[in-house]
Amino acid sequence: MNNGNKIKLFLVDDDAVYLKLMEIEFLQHADFDIETYPTGEKCLENLSHNPDIIILDFYLDGVDKSAMNGMETLDKIKAINPNIPVVMLSSQDKIDIAISCMHHGAFDYVVKSETAFVRLQKIITAIFEFKKIEKQLNWYMDRM
Repeated sequence: MNNGNKIKLFLVDDDAVYLKLMEIEFLQHADFDIETYPTGEKCLENLSHNPDIIILDFYLDGVDKSAMNGMETLDKIKAINPNIPVVMLSSQDKIDIAISCMHHGAFDYVVKSETAFVRLQKIITAIFEFKKIEKQLNWYMDRM
């Protein structure tokens, strides 16, 4: 985690209202350092800020039809840094889209709904539990 105990979170969504809503929800419920981006291109330009987690919309072309979609953005994030957990967020409740996202390296897939924020909180907790276990395992393996 960056900045002491704060988790650096990138929120990427072309829906300005939903993006602001997510930002407010995360700021009210936990100690996050949040950066928001309306496009995948803007997110990629700022990867040097070292996010701990990226929550990425699937479509991303609501404002600019020529903008990169979420899957293209996911692929580029993973090419630059495969260790950043990316959670895909979409209004599409289709299993084939979710599976495709996972094949492209997404940590998880969340459908935009009234329970999406609670699910995202649980996923973020799971990511950090996983990282903690992974770190302990690496420490142990180094001593063998």
